[in-house]
Amino acid sequence: MDNDKYIGRLLDNRYEILEVIGVGGMAVVYKARCHRLNRLVAIKILKDDYCQDDEFRRRFHAEGQAVAMVSHPNIVSVYDVSSSQDADFIVMELIDGISLKQYMEKKGVLNWKETLHFAMQIGKALEHAHSKGIVHRDIKPHNIMVLKNGSVKVADFGIARVMSESHTLTREALGSVHYISPEQAKGGRVDDRSDIYSLGVVMYEMITGRPPYNGESPVAVAIQHINGGAKMPSTLNPNIPGGLEQIIMKAMALEPASRYDSAGAMLADMDEFRKMPAILFDYNIPPIEEVTRLHNTGSVGTVPAGSQVRSGTGPVRSTTGTVRGGTGRVNTGVSQNQPVRRTAAQMSAVRAVQKNAEKAAQARRSSAASRRPAAEEDDRSKAATVAIIICSLVAVIAIVIFLITLLGGGEKTVLVSVPTLIGKNYDTLQIEGFVLEPPRYEYDSLYEKGQIIHQSPDPGQKVQTGTSISITISLGEMPQVKTMENLVGQERSVAENFLTGQGLLYLCMEEASDTVAAGMVTRTEPAHGEELTDGQTVKLYISTGPAIQEIQLPDVVKQNVATAEGLLNLQGIQLNIEKKEEDSLEIDAGCIIRMEPAGGSTVKTGDTVTLYVSTGPKIVKMPNVVGKDIEAALEMLDYAGFTDIDYTTYVDSDEPENEVVTQSVNANEEIPINTKIVLALSKGPTEPPVPPEVEKSVSFTLLPDGMVENYQVTITRTDTGEVVFDDPVSPETESLELLLTGSGTVMFEIKIADAEPEQVEVVFSE
Repeated sequence: MDNDKYIGRLLDNRYEILEVIGVGGMAVVYKARCHRLNRLVAIKILKDDYCQDDEFRRRFHAEGQAVAMVSHPNIVSVYDVSSSQDADFIVMELIDGISLKQYMEKKGVLNWKETLHFAMQIGKALEHAHSKGIVHRDIKPHNIMVLKNGSVKVADFGIARVMSESHTLTREALGSVHYISPEQAKGGRVDDRSDIYSLGVVMYEMITGRPPYNGESPVAVAIQHINGGAKMPSTLNPNIPGGLEQIIMKAMALEPASRYDSAGAMLADMDEFRKMPAILFDYNIPPIEEVTRLHNTGSVGTVPAGSQVRSGTGPVRSTTGTVRGGTGRVNTGVSQNQPVRRTAAQMSAVRAVQKNAEKAAQARRSSAASRRPAAEEDDRSKAATVAIIICSLVAVIAIVIFLITLLGGGEKTVLVSVPTLIGKNYDTLQIEGFVLEPPRYEYDSLYEKGQIIHQSPDPGQKVQTGTSISITISLGEMPQVKTMENLVGQERSVAENFLTGQGLLYLCMEEASDTVAAGMVTRTEPAHGEELTDGQTVKLYISTGPAIQEIQLPDVVKQNVATAEGLLNLQGIQLNIEKKEEDSLEIDAGCIIRMEPAGGSTVKTGDTVTLYVSTGPKIVKMPNVVGKDIEAALEMLDYAGFTDIDYTTYVDSDEPENEVVTQSVNANEEIPINTKIVLALSKGPTEPPVPPEVEKSVSFTLLPDGMVENYQVTITRTDTGEVVFDDPVSPETESLELLLTGSGTVMFEIKIADAEPEQVEVVFSE
């Protein structure tokens, strides 16, 4: 299908298609404007391949119309399902955000608080949809949108059902197989628990950074889902709280019956974990009270396998940490703050249940072996095995309880009743013999602001003196417009608990403060009184104490960079260290040339210290100075930056004197600027030998024509300026004979009267 053929069209005489914003396996998603309501929407238009299938179109419209009846803040709203000429389309809410998949790719592994924040919103969406009889069938990070305020919306409800009924695993699994439930992979019956499994996989990926199963093909991944055996998340991320890991692994249980039976049940555990992050859950061990009841009624071995009833009166809270081993977590159900005490009758009941269960199991095995067909025998053996396992677990609990009692040294523990705090005002609360944990806060219309609405342990429960009590304080009735509370001056843990209780994400940032003590909140964004939205991320600024501290800088010149930075970081204050590179003739590469401010200067917290790091001598190109006069050569070398130049060497050459004949470095070669340059200069050409002087009679011709009286004649030797004749002569004189001395060829100048002087060449010898 041409992705642009709908651009500019008006569907249903109402929706103007503006641009493509996404392409999926079955449809193209466009941004559009609804002219009737003047709002932007998203329109998902079926691809041509699907428009030709009448049965597919029928289901597509039916499912779309069903989902259009669903309205929930965590579900992408469907406004309309319609057809226009050759287009079948769904009109949806336009989301200003990115998919959870894109968010994870950008951020990497999420912390447990963010994972829980997103998971609870997805769980609420599933709970609402399931209550309407709608199963998503394709929960994956690609179908979950993260808005700018931190809230999430689940998309494509109901559409996955149409796809799953029309396509094979290979076709649909390319993007979904990593999150598919085992029953979906096997083509079995799908219900609410399939969505719960997929949510568990999404949580697994959020908190570990990878899905539980990977393979070379969709089929290989699907087979792993069918077989199970995913690594515990804590083996990939040791910072995962034990309770959250238990929630994830229970949601991902291989058999649907072993998972949460509803999204609401999963949400309840996530909410308990949110309130008490140290919580651990006992999903498979019946409480001792149930064991006692079974013993008294004679109902031995009737506790169902995989029972989800919790041990004791509620979730077990561990104060000693998590014991990891083998394939999961081991939880004895014992808290050091509240040791479990059992009566002799209860201990006897445990032993009786174990003994009777073993007898009953043996009897069933014997009876089945003698009377049942092979198929029934297998079923009975499985039931007996389950009963033995349950009773063995009960026995383990009994033994642990006995050992705890024994190790107590026989001393009688004094127990006190937990006082009733619910309804009391926190500001005026006075309590002795107990430790109050930092409170949590929630809006509640039944209690006034400041009153306690929840407590744990419960009122009247028998506990040891000094036991910690966690409480939740009412913020009063939730306002229609929620505003930011004043957390300035509160301890960090108190502020964090408060925001978590409000369903808000928070980001802690440190800053110095001269007025707020270290560890306390200096300010928040949004500030006190500003409007808040559900799921918004709040910035908490935590004081690090006074900002200004002064020190004297150590001198780190000539130290290598690592040593210099280490010395500066050891000064006890936060400095802004910057590094700049410079060439240096004296300082080795990688060492400090100089620092600003200089060593010994006084600086304060936050000041910038600049370290100038040597890159060694500067590298430059050697110029070509051969054939240059020494003065010109020196000028060129100086311009290039060379300072070490030797030009004391002279060589024989026909070149002019002091002209550069050779240079020690080839022209254009790149060399350190401190390289020594040696130039050889010409001594100049050699003079030929001077011939000896001789005497010679030389006749100079005169031109007396026209002369009527004596006239002056001057003869001068040109090379020496010597005047060899300077007298008047008579008009009758036609030549002068002079005896002259010279060597080689000598030029003479003869001047007669006022005529122009003439040059005469005289050769004294050959």
